[in-house]
Amino acid sequence: MSSSWNIIFSPSLPLPLVVVLGSLGAAIIIYAGWRGARGTPWRAIALAITLAALLNPTIQAEDRQSVPDIAVVVVDKSASMEIGKRAADTDAALARIETELKALPGIETRIATVTSGATSTQQETEGTRAFTTLEQALADVPPERIAGAVFITDGEIHDVPAKATALGFDAPVHALIVGNKNERDRRLTVLEAPRFGIVNKPVKLSLRVDDTNGGNEGAQTAPVTITVDGKQVMQTVVQIGKPTPITLSLDHSGPNVVEIDVAPGPDELTLVNNRAVVVANGIRDRLRVLLISGEPNPGERTWRNLLRADPSVDLVHFTILRPPEKEDGTPVNELSLIAFPTRELFVDKLDEFDLIIFDRYKRQNVLPLEYLSNVVQYVENGGAVLDAAGPAFASPYSLYRTPLAAILPAQPTGDITLGAFRPHVTETGDRHPVTTDLPDDADISAPKWGSWFRVINSTIDRGQVLMDGPDHEPLLVLDRAGKGRVAQIMSDQFWLWSRGYEGGGPQAELLRRLAHWLMKEPDLEEENLSAMIDGATLTVKRRSMSDEVAPAEVKLPSGKTTTLELEKTASGRFEAQMPASELGLYRITEGDRVAVAAAGPLNPLEFEDVRATEKLMKPLTSATGGGVYWVGTNAEDTPNLRTIRPGKAAAGDTWAGFQHNEQYLIRAVRQAPLLAGPLALMLILGSLALAWWREGR
Repeated sequence: MSSSWNIIFSPSLPLPLVVVLGSLGAAIIIYAGWRGARGTPWRAIALAITLAALLNPTIQAEDRQSVPDIAVVVVDKSASMEIGKRAADTDAALARIETELKALPGIETRIATVTSGATSTQQETEGTRAFTTLEQALADVPPERIAGAVFITDGEIHDVPAKATALGFDAPVHALIVGNKNERDRRLTVLEAPRFGIVNKPVKLSLRVDDTNGGNEGAQTAPVTITVDGKQVMQTVVQIGKPTPITLSLDHSGPNVVEIDVAPGPDELTLVNNRAVVVANGIRDRLRVLLISGEPNPGERTWRNLLRADPSVDLVHFTILRPPEKEDGTPVNELSLIAFPTRELFVDKLDEFDLIIFDRYKRQNVLPLEYLSNVVQYVENGGAVLDAAGPAFASPYSLYRTPLAAILPAQPTGDITLGAFRPHVTETGDRHPVTTDLPDDADISAPKWGSWFRVINSTIDRGQVLMDGPDHEPLLVLDRAGKGRVAQIMSDQFWLWSRGYEGGGPQAELLRRLAHWLMKEPDLEEENLSAMIDGATLTVKRRSMSDEVAPAEVKLPSGKTTTLELEKTASGRFEAQMPASELGLYRITEGDRVAVAAAGPLNPLEFEDVRATEKLMKPLTSATGGGVYWVGTNAEDTPNLRTIRPGKAAAGDTWAGFQHNEQYLIRAVRQAPLLAGPLALMLILGSLALAWWREGR
């Protein structure tokens, strides 16, 4: 605590009026002096005392308490500071800086830490925000109390102000660069990447591999591996330092995670920036469906309406109205029917269809057996067939009595069960993604669906029965044939749900799932592994037809691995969670299944260039009078600290300065007037009396 005093003025009248009165008085006194009045000096003294009294001079004494200046140490703890010995060197440098700042008189130290992680969205997308952290640390400090700031960092700071005035204070800023000069590192950069692409159509991306700070000498090429959803699809060699175009295709609709890895270089700081990730959404151009109705029936309109309701479906529908063997005497040239283009559909353009639906089709002379053999080959090569069986399936004209029997999982017994029943989801169906959790299926033993009235009895040689009817007769059967897939609905009563009979049923949702399963969509796979990151939590989900699954192995972005036990949450569904504290890509494997999930941005700015550098901080430190010091691997390289007066040099080769601003708080104020009213009046009257006495002699 100290005291200080000074003289202040509090005019009794407005200052301009005092000036006017003083000017008039001075003019009168000058005139009197010019006329030779002998009391002029005393009149001048009286005027001066009057003016002084009007200005009201006061002695003010203050009790002042000195306050410390604020020095901020911003410590970079972002992900790039975990490379090599940077974290240990940072801690050593911080310890010495703290010790020296404590020894400086009148300095209060604040430590502000910059971190990066999966929960810091802005940090991840905009890099290391060290000056944002500095601003937050000084939010409650007046600018005149700031002694300066020192950054302990690798120099990769992404919010350095362009001008020193943007800091909001006038004090030196110093930088301690942790790392080594002329570091080398290989990095991968994706120059162009598609956000979406057509399924099974080529998409292009462009990438470049750089060996930074090495002039790209030495190795001129580098091997690059590309995987999609965890499966390797390409391995190539690219030239270092030159853009390289890559062409690949997306296998399914929805997100496709494309990982690009380049082999390590001769000198690596980290392998994190040797990997880049692109998420491209697959979009099906058009789902081409061939619907063949064996005869007019009530369900024909249902199939057509359901398929045409989806704008992404390109439907080709033929109904056999007059089979060749029909004889009614009508000349062919008088018929208005369209000839069935069998060769065009089943030979020339069969592979152009994504799905073929047989609706109550029966064996007749319309399709030669050779063409049905083409359908079998089409499925085994990756195509899909859906058969909605009618009564003809149990007759000698059954589709099963054709080459299609090689791929159809249900073999007719020749019997048909008639009578009202409600379709029932089997225990297998309750686990299968096609039929699990269908609307109004809260109780699979008694679903609230409308009744059907006919089931084509069959025995199942292979495949999975997802729904059944009375006496557990198979109703919905799925199977795989070669690379393709087959589904059978053993009833032609599907149309009753569309008409809303007894409340209807989930015909639209069931057909959508069936089509997506037949199209091999990953989300509808029985054996599926998926992962997602929400906030800072990694969630792993496993769908299986088994009662138990093996633990999942999680590979963290840092390369470490951990085992995750999956717990059963529902029939056929398993789940587990773990913290996602690291920034980057998580790879989850369980058996031969692979899933990936990204924490934060897929290609974070934090790892775009991880070399220690002074280039970003140097302009600002120079503008504020501060200095840049390389700590390297020796914490003793940190500069000595001292206090300086504002405006003086703040940095040298081996020392750094912090301003001593001499700020204080006023605890008490005392005031005493120099010319109290009675005293001023006595002095004025006395001067006037002396002037009168002098002039009277």
